[in-house]
Amino acid sequence: MKTATERTAESSTGETGERTTVEVRCTGHVRGAVGEPRLEYTFEGTTLRDFLDAFFAEYDVKDLLIAETEEDATTSGWASPPDELPGTWKKNPEGEQTRQFARVAVNGQFNEHLAGLDTELEADDRVSLMYPFIFCC
Repeated sequence: MKTATERTAESSTGETGERTTVEVRCTGHVRGAVGEPRLEYTFEGTTLRDFLDAFFAEYDVKDLLIAETEEDATTSGWASPPDELPGTWKKNPEGEQTRQFARVAVNGQFNEHLAGLDTELEADDRVSLMYPFIFCC
């Protein structure tokens, strides 16, 4: 049975790093750029931020998923929102949001409903990188 994280040997600076292996699922444009719909990926660290930094260094898909500005993260809707929204509404800060129509999920939950990019990952977690093909009339 796998442990949640694997400790690596001490580095020359005396620090120990943790490596985590997750299952990555890619859809739409991300799948096209990565070339595979599913892969196992090992990275140094334990958070979604650590994973994304490592994954983006290897696969050039950051621009498909992460919005650098609020404008990149939002789109106008078809209906006006009510004056008072139900539930708890909080938004990830700029630079930590997904682009409009794109999503990053951990075990089926969108990262903005978890701890954002600071979501802790464990071995065998499923990270989904989604940017669907969208066709409109």
